[in-house]
Amino acid sequence: MIKVIEFVKINPDAIIPSYKTAGSSGMDLSSVEDNFILPGEIKIIGTGLMCNILSAFEGQIRPRSGLAAKFGITVLNTPGTIDSDYKGEIKVILINHGVVPFEIKKGDRIAQMVMQTIIREYTYMDKELLERGEGGFGSTGK
Repeated sequence: MIKVIEFVKINPDAIIPSYKTAGSSGMDLSSVEDNFILPGEIKIIGTGLMCNILSAFEGQIRPRSGLAAKFGITVLNTPGTIDSDYKGEIKVILINHGVVPFEIKKGDRIAQMVMQTIIREYTYMDKELLERGEGGFGSTGK
């Protein structure tokens, strides 16, 4: 199995994400701070984590369905993107679509991260693609 992401704690209270079940596609991200989000309010919540992502992947930040269904809390720019070359703290943009203030406590699971493969577009004229030329049927060796 290829490890596509590695997390680094930049806050001692940070929780390293993990898959909760064998079939989970997302890893839960947890808050590293206590906070309140009022109805209609947007807050950026820190996780206390940085990450190293393999260059052919991105991390997608998505809502947790339980928070959305029960409290109206969701990720505003869903899915949020963490590019492989981003080296800052992972933060989550949350919005409260509910009717009551929502309390976040340090350690609460606030979102999930799904790793996604990135396919870059190439054109026929890209140098890497032209190097082979018109060779076929054994032209690359045995």
